[in-house]
Amino acid sequence: MPNFSEGTRAEVIAELAAAAGRAYVIDVDADADHNRVVISVVGQRPQLLDALVASVQVAMQHIDLREHRGVHPRVGAADVIPIVPLDGASLADAHELALLLGERVWNELKVPVYYYGHAEEHTLADIRAGRARPSLGDELHASAGAVCIGARHPLVAFNVILPGLQLLEARALARSLRESGGGLRGVQALAFALGDGRVQLSMNLFRLDETPPSAVVAELERRDVTIGSQHVIGLCPAAVANQAAAGRLLEARLAAAVARRGGLKREAADLARTGIDQHALLAAADQSAALIPVLRAAGVLGEDMRTMLDIAVRGLRSAASRTD
Repeated sequence: MPNFSEGTRAEVIAELAAAAGRAYVIDVDADADHNRVVISVVGQRPQLLDALVASVQVAMQHIDLREHRGVHPRVGAADVIPIVPLDGASLADAHELALLLGERVWNELKVPVYYYGHAEEHTLADIRAGRARPSLGDELHASAGAVCIGARHPLVAFNVILPGLQLLEARALARSLRESGGGLRGVQALAFALGDGRVQLSMNLFRLDETPPSAVVAELERRDVTIGSQHVIGLCPAAVANQAAAGRLLEARLAAAVARRGGLKREAADLARTGIDQHALLAAADQSAALIPVLRAAGVLGEDMRTMLDIAVRGLRSAASRTD
């Protein structure tokens, strides 16, 4: 799920996504205030490595940190590339892929690399605070900075607008919500002032079985915090989705990517829009399962496509059972 420091120039975002399209691009989510885009990419190891290296190269060519403006902290043009295991893959598998990617980025592009996360000494917070040296390379690239690469479990990036709070109050709220500050388990939180004067609570939820988005909303309501619009950045596993994740379900987007690769554009569009109610989840699961014989008969159902559909069907059906 590479995070690039570009959220306003549509032509650059399109080129980043095209480069990542050597694997399966399942979502492109750009934010102008943060001046950042998250591109969700799925694939087997060789295709995924090629896709990520190619997109980092595009970022190098078009993004100059010396001119970059945005509210989100960053150290690089291709700022953060978390590798997240799906299905039967493990964090160890993801970490191995992260190391291979870092070696290619440094050897082929000469952009320094920080390793973080699983099996590594440093966190992203350490890197952004200057408490770490690059794992590969030394001085930061003049225009591209460095790339932070690491393995992690799935998380949900969840933003909430706080219309009733000033920035200082929102920052205090963010501190009180963080796991590191004794708040909610699995919550990392920051507060930002957006360009139009709104105040945003920006969170990463990394213990989804304990604190899904709905638990954060419930806690804000318990504290009598006025809640504005809610946004999921990137994608959300269907099992923990709230209304803000409608149309942004990981499993449905996996199936949509397969349908699109198989030339079924209408089916892909339908799946991409999947909502979170039980009927929508079950319908999307059935539609995903129905793609298997159709694509097999067309002679285009590869192993990777079948795996993505299997993950989609299981995840959607499991999520639907939780809404009974």
